[in-house]
Amino acid sequence: MARRSHGDRRKTILRVAGRLFSQQGYYGTSIRDIAAAIRLHGGSLYAHITSKEELLWEIVDEAAQAFLSSLEPIVRSERSPLEKLRLAVAAHLQVVTERQDAAVVFNHEWKALSPRRRADILARRDAYEALFRQILQEGVEAGIFRADLNVPLITRFILTALNSVAVWYRPKGPLSPEQIAEAFTDWAVRGLRRCDPSEAP
Repeated sequence: MARRSHGDRRKTILRVAGRLFSQQGYYGTSIRDIAAAIRLHGGSLYAHITSKEELLWEIVDEAAQAFLSSLEPIVRSERSPLEKLRLAVAAHLQVVTERQDAAVVFNHEWKALSPRRRADILARRDAYEALFRQILQEGVEAGIFRADLNVPLITRFILTALNSVAVWYRPKGPLSPEQIAEAFTDWAVRGLRRCDPSEAP
């Protein structure tokens, strides 16, 4: 029972730390801030954690795993590049909206990690971006997307736009994650698709 209680408290600490890091930034949040939000004395928090950076690492590491594990099976599938893109956008937005604070921290606070951990996250961010590039490149090679597409640049445009959703999305707002994904994919596909001569004026 005590072990389960300790685990529950740690989850609460991570959730609160993620919210504060998201709102105030890593450097703008102190251990005392986190402890106060959980109604603990600052020193009591160290019974559950070893450092503030440890909290940042766990939040960022979990987000990185969530992003990669959602995209890898889509890229490996036998679906068309267009369907892969739709699913990839939806999967990314699912992570962003279900782990909103963690997504903001992952995108904006990871540079506060130690050099070794920062290098680890950078490698996984690069791997994720490479998977997204692969989808677009497959679309170009299949003749679905424009042959002159600057794949690296457009990949970054897409990911930047998707990541920004974590900043403005509101669970009780007018748009669901599914509606955002549909609208975004429709917009992106219009710019990516190869022009069909039969549709030209």
